[in-house]
Amino acid sequence: MIIRRAHTTDSSRLAPPNPILSCSSGSFVPGTLLAGWVAAGRTLLVGLPAGSLPGVGTCLCAAGPSVWPSRAAAMASASLVEKLQLRVRELEEALARERGGGQGQRARIESMSPEVTDSNPYSRLMALKRMGIVKDYEKIRTFTIAVVGVGGVGSVTAEMLTRCGIGKLLLFDYDKVELANMNRLFFQPHQAGLSKVQAAEHTLRNINPDVQFEVHNYNITTVDNFQHFMDRISYGGLEEGKPVDLVLSCVDNFEARMAINTACNELGQTWMESGVSENAVSGHIQLIIPGESACFACAPPLVVAANIDEKTLKREGVCAASLPTTMGVVAGILVQNVLKFLLNFGTVSYYLGYNAMQDFFPTMAMKPNPHCSDKNCRKQQEEYKEKKAAQPKQVVVEHEEEIVHEDNDWGIELVSEVSEEELKAASGPLPDLPKGITVAYTIPNKEENVVAGETTVAESEESLEELMAKMKNM
Repeated sequence: MIIRRAHTTDSSRLAPPNPILSCSSGSFVPGTLLAGWVAAGRTLLVGLPAGSLPGVGTCLCAAGPSVWPSRAAAMASASLVEKLQLRVRELEEALARERGGGQGQRARIESMSPEVTDSNPYSRLMALKRMGIVKDYEKIRTFTIAVVGVGGVGSVTAEMLTRCGIGKLLLFDYDKVELANMNRLFFQPHQAGLSKVQAAEHTLRNINPDVQFEVHNYNITTVDNFQHFMDRISYGGLEEGKPVDLVLSCVDNFEARMAINTACNELGQTWMESGVSENAVSGHIQLIIPGESACFACAPPLVVAANIDEKTLKREGVCAASLPTTMGVVAGILVQNVLKFLLNFGTVSYYLGYNAMQDFFPTMAMKPNPHCSDKNCRKQQEEYKEKKAAQPKQVVVEHEEEIVHEDNDWGIELVSEVSEEELKAASGPLPDLPKGITVAYTIPNKEENVVAGETTVAESEESLEELMAKMKNM
């Protein structure tokens, strides 16, 4: 069998320049189209009948029939790519079952059930409804979340959302799993060398096959990829063509944060930013609603404000510290606020910090900067002001509660032993105070409180003993 191949395609998309294999032996029918595919670090050859890909032309050469796609045909092969991905997953699942000798993934569950059984993965989540925390937990299956950065925080975030039963997850990252990542949570040593998004998808799909996954193995800060990133958060919802419900930034550099900020400001997309400090003992999360709260460019870090290339700050042989504990805490409070935001319970924090040294959790809300350097942020602010002005003003009417006394059959009442006049006479002069301020008590005036007819004893320099002696001699 003669197989001609220059490169294999990326598993997330079939790019036009990538070649298509052809075979001229009797093992396949002449003219059969073979697609090279990379998944989990292995090359798979999947046979397809010639002509199944629209626009593919056949040419004859000395080596036998060859099939080469045109650029337009490759661009139109999105549905074919999805079928290939599905077939790859089926083969990998079958291989995992064969190697493990046990059961593979559980069957998909069509609807969440509150039934308390050992085989129900949603029973403890549905208990939130019974306890009055969440009104409609099943609604979580209707949401789509994009996670940008599948590292120490992003991978744990994706796992928590998967276990909570989110509808769809979009994962963006361009890095590979390394053994240096093993001090963090989620990834395992046998996944070293795989792309983080593919390794994460395989793990998460085994945890909860009810969740839909879409992975993209590229850097969002490049021009071409940035446009594709914007397209996916605009049209990559659970229902294709609808936007995602929330974007989560779990990246470790300012360039990527600014790229996410730019995209979300332009699209009016709500997102949450998160991060862990280089010394690994502090972190934060921040909810950013374009126009309503401060964006990342409204109050930028010094590196961004000074327009410093952060790549120049890195030194050879020096890396940032990393603790799985801090990253787990930040991922936990991030997902907790995601659930509160989506399912409408509790109070969502606009900014929540974490200082591991003092176990301190500062919180605040930041208003947008009217002079923000991002023009789309300023535009969103104006639209938000117009929206607020168009809303009818709510007039708060204060109703005085009627005082209801209990029945007093015996006519018992409290009567002061001091009359109003006596009370005023015993009080000192009132100072001149601003409106709204009163004194708790006054200092009585000694001269005014002297009762008429009473004699007073003048003060004397004599001691008590001398006065006692005088009294005995009287």
